[in-house]
Amino acid sequence: IQVQDMVGCHIINMSDIESTLNDGCVPVVIDPDGQVIEEHSPLIVIDARMLKRATKDTDRSQASLVIALGPGFVAGANCHAVIETKRGHYLGRVILDGQAAADTGVPGSIDGMRHQRVLYAPVGGFLHSEFHIGDKVSRGQPVGYVGKQPVSATLDGVLRGLVHSSVSIKQGQKIGDIDPRGVREYCFTISDKALAIGGGVLEAIFSSTDLRTL
Repeated sequence: IQVQDMVGCHIINMSDIESTLNDGCVPVVIDPDGQVIEEHSPLIVIDARMLKRATKDTDRSQASLVIALGPGFVAGANCHAVIETKRGHYLGRVILDGQAAADTGVPGSIDGMRHQRVLYAPVGGFLHSEFHIGDKVSRGQPVGYVGKQPVSATLDGVLRGLVHSSVSIKQGQKIGDIDPRGVREYCFTISDKALAIGGGVLEAIFSSTDLRTL
C-alpha cells in the first residue's frame, strides 16, 4: 500500500526484511507477539498502536529508545518517551516524565462533527460492504451490513476509514469514519494529527542522548 510517496510491503518471512528495505519499501509484518523485536534487537521501538490503555508487552528493556503514543504509557516507567496524541495545544509534544492526557472517549472534532462521523457496529460479526475508502456517502445511506443489520452513514461526506471484511468485530465497536469535509484526497494523504505525532516521534529520536552515544 502507498501513502503519498511511502510504500509499505507486506512480507511473510522475517528474512525478507532487509531485502525489502533495500528495495526502498517499508516491510510490514503481521507479528502480534512482537517476535521481530526479539530477533532483530532494534535500536528504537515505537508502540504506535494507540490502544489508549495500559499494556504489559511494551517496556524500556526492548530497545535503547522506546517511544509510545498516547494514553496507557508512563515515560520513565514502561517507555522512555510518550507522545501526546490528543488534539489540542499539546498534540505531538514529547513527554519525558509522566504520561499523555487520558482518553476521553470522545472523537476529535472535524468540521464540528465528533460522534456523528464515526460508524459503530450494530451487532457482532463481520462487516460486508461494497464501499471503499474515499467513496462519497450520504446521510442515511447503507454503507454495509454486519450480518443482516445495516450500517448507515451518519452524515454526508467521504469514507475515511472502514474495517476490513476479514476482521471480527464486536457490537458497538468503531468500524468506520466519515470525513464531513468531503475531500477525497484527504483519505490518501497524511493528516495534520499524524504529522504532529510523527514530528514528535522524530524529536524524541533526534534528542535522545543514549542514541547519540551509540
